[in-house]
Amino acid sequence: MDHKKIVELHDREAIRDCLYRYCRGIDRADEAALRSSYWPDAHDNHGAYAGSAEGFIEFALGVFKTEPRNIHQITNILIEFISPTEAAVESYFTALQRGPDGGRTIRQVLLCGRYCDLFQKREGEWRIAERTVVYDWLEEQTPQAMSEIERFGLRQPIGTSHPDDPIYALGKRRIPSRVRK
Repeated sequence: MDHKKIVELHDREAIRDCLYRYCRGIDRADEAALRSSYWPDAHDNHGAYAGSAEGFIEFALGVFKTEPRNIHQITNILIEFISPTEAAVESYFTALQRGPDGGRTIRQVLLCGRYCDLFQKREGEWRIAERTVVYDWLEEQTPQAMSEIERFGLRQPIGTSHPDDPIYALGKRRIPSRVRK
């Protein structure tokens, strides 16, 4: 295999890894993982939010640092290289978000759509430079009553925010998020 193909395979894997770090960052309210997914000057058009990635990170952490539980899954990642340092990336996502709606009621929403990203490679690292989230499906759901869940026994542990989620306890140390200063 020639060197150019090896570099392209490495770049594709680095882009996928960045997308997965974003999912961990948003689901676990892990600020370092979120920051490592975007360039500091990145822009994010994320439904209710449009502006700097820095502003989106602050917005997301404000929402998800409390009790909400989220899970994001990314599939169908299509990477098209524009140049050796830029790539247009379309990733399908499914996200289930659950948490208080501002009161005592629990709100649960199923979101499906696509991340339409411009990735840039700077100093050998790929991150998101521009993101537009396209929502293809939004569905308000009624969460199950706890009594229905308990009939099969409580499932433990329940995922939680950084640093309390079990993933961070592996090896009794925090998993590094590859953040460059």
